[in-house]
Amino acid sequence: METESEPYVRLATLRQLHQVVAELNTARSLADTLQSVADGVIAGLGFELSAVNLVRPDGDLVVAAVAGSAGAEALMAGRVGSRSSWERRLSMGERWGDLCFIPYTEGWVLDDDDVPQWHTAGPAPRFPDEWHPMDRLFAPMYSQANGGGELLGVISVDRPRNGRRPGAWGREALQMYAFQSAIAIGNARLRANMQRALVRLEREQQALRASEESFRQAFEYAPSGMAVAEMGGDQHGRLLRTNDALCRLLGRPASAMRRYSFSDLVHPEDIGTLLRTSAEGGRAELRLARRDGTYVWVSLRNSVVADTADGPRFLLTHVEDIEERKRHELQLAHRASHDSLTGLPNSAELRARLGARLCSRPPGSAADAYASSATLAAGPGGAPGYRSEGKEPFESGPGGYDHHVHTVAPAEGAEDDGSKGLAVLFCDLDGFKSINDRFGHHTGDAVLIEVARRLTSGVRDGDTVARLGGDEFVVLADGLGTADAQDLAVRLRNAIIPPIRVDGRAVRVGASFGIGWASCGMTAEEVLASADQRMYVEKRSRSKANRRAG
Repeated sequence: METESEPYVRLATLRQLHQVVAELNTARSLADTLQSVADGVIAGLGFELSAVNLVRPDGDLVVAAVAGSAGAEALMAGRVGSRSSWERRLSMGERWGDLCFIPYTEGWVLDDDDVPQWHTAGPAPRFPDEWHPMDRLFAPMYSQANGGGELLGVISVDRPRNGRRPGAWGREALQMYAFQSAIAIGNARLRANMQRALVRLEREQQALRASEESFRQAFEYAPSGMAVAEMGGDQHGRLLRTNDALCRLLGRPASAMRRYSFSDLVHPEDIGTLLRTSAEGGRAELRLARRDGTYVWVSLRNSVVADTADGPRFLLTHVEDIEERKRHELQLAHRASHDSLTGLPNSAELRARLGARLCSRPPGSAADAYASSATLAAGPGGAPGYRSEGKEPFESGPGGYDHHVHTVAPAEGAEDDGSKGLAVLFCDLDGFKSINDRFGHHTGDAVLIEVARRLTSGVRDGDTVARLGGDEFVVLADGLGTADAQDLAVRLRNAIIPPIRVDGRAVRVGASFGIGWASCGMTAEEVLASADQRMYVEKRSRSKANRRAG
């Protein structure tokens, strides 16, 4: 039966309970919250000793906070009990709602398990509801009400101040407090996670800012050119950002560079190379236009700056000045293919240019007719031809399908039929040996240089004048008829005959020309030998004529 004073005690306890619950949510950290839970049991629920056992990520429970006894705190704080031992405890004893009460008569079996515990000696109970020092009372804390959800921890309490086991009101208050404590612990964990996330985010932002600053400095102060270009959309390829090195290389301010793309600056002959390179990892060597209209050789290396949401967005291009290396390479290539004295293409270059126009299949041969029929059978869009029997693609040789236009010599004696061909004029200087013998090689070299200049001046753009060796020169002139070739030989001979002044001395040389014709089915050596033979025939004819005239 309830006494008259119990309502007032209950009201005071309720006020204290509200106060300690409010204090649970003012703690600044998870550790402070756990200690507030333990302290609240002492301050608001009338117990002299409490401990909070918190579930760790591995499932075991650690004593995270102790209140009411310095000795108990020193002995128990930080110690761990296994999950299996705790589950055993929570399945024993009497169920008081969500609470678990294990009387001393049953709890003795738990004295030697691995759960940290504190007991004080005392006499046996003198009346039925008296609290025994070996009694155990646990209040599990769940993430949801009425024992639902995840187990967050367990509050263990001891030594009620009134010396009696909690009644219905005390049990309800402890159960409610455990639920509020679970909420406070969950909130504290959430705040802790948010704080850790904020710290991690701030660190990531600091690292990002540091990375961006490092990239900016590396970009701006790189010794070679750097550019960022847009990828996709209507402004694909437009330069968004360029560094000082690239602006200096091209002689253009950064504000002007943003109006261009690399396709606007590349040499027209290199546009195909640029388009094949506009991808991640692309590399190319090409020419870019300077502000003064000249071009500079550069090496481009591309990488794509990707956006995880939208895919590739920007193209980062490294531009390296290779003008000196390229000039050196071109000089080496020129030296390998040109005569060092006259600057004309040498014998190897002459044979390469001539061989590029010739194939091994003579025009009008059976193989040529077969190739022509295969080519006529080509499908739509220029597809390769097929043999009529097996429908196999016809190949002209190791180079692939037959797209070659034959080089054909004009018919002999058909000066006026309009046919054109590739004329090969073999030129041998007359009287050059005597100049070398009389005046020395210095004068002879000067004569060869001047003859090369006069020959070059007497031909069309696109024709080739080469020095075969010694005092022999060869002219390749495409698209000439027989009469055109003879007229060209006369003009070139007349250009060579005038005196050549060397060191104040005038010397003369003559020239004999032999006209040959390149034709598929012939090798370059055969073409040159044919022109050489015609030159000697022409030279003997003129020599005989000169003797008869003398």
